[in-house]
Amino acid sequence: MASSKKRKDGRSPGAPQRSSGERSETERSGGAPGDRGAAAPRAAPPDPEVLERPQRRKFPAEYKLRILAEADACVEQGQLGAFLRREGLYSSHISTWRRQRDEGALSGLTPKKRGRKVPKNPLAAHVATLEAEIRRLQKQLEEAATIIEFQKKVSDILRIPLSRQENDRSGS
Repeated sequence: MASSKKRKDGRSPGAPQRSSGERSETERSGGAPGDRGAAAPRAAPPDPEVLERPQRRKFPAEYKLRILAEADACVEQGQLGAFLRREGLYSSHISTWRRQRDEGALSGLTPKKRGRKVPKNPLAAHVATLEAEIRRLQKQLEEAATIIEFQKKVSDILRIPLSRQENDRSGS
């Protein structure tokens, strides 16, 4: 018998409440649910392609300081949560940025390179210098070999015999 009871406004007890000025969904959209008439243009669908590797967000120091100032100004219940949702941030961002600010002001807020820190080898500069010298000498050697080959071909074309000592030095 309880299911057949109706309120004074004509609704059943479990029905959602509506104000007198509220319209149904079909009235707001301008037609029936299946009707695709001249309604408002729809936004383009989001790009379904998923990036192979997601891009990490980076926040400049000025943005972090501005967000911290606005977060500190939130004093009412729920105000900070609404602010974070609006900005697309997490509470961990705020706590990390506050800690960084307290440790070293603006320098603590600049982004740091992620990953393992590579220790500098004290001999790395010397090795780099030696490798550059090796490349230079190899290039000179290739040029000298090209010149020697050219001289051999010219002597063959002009039928100029090379002395036995020159042939032995050039490697033929």
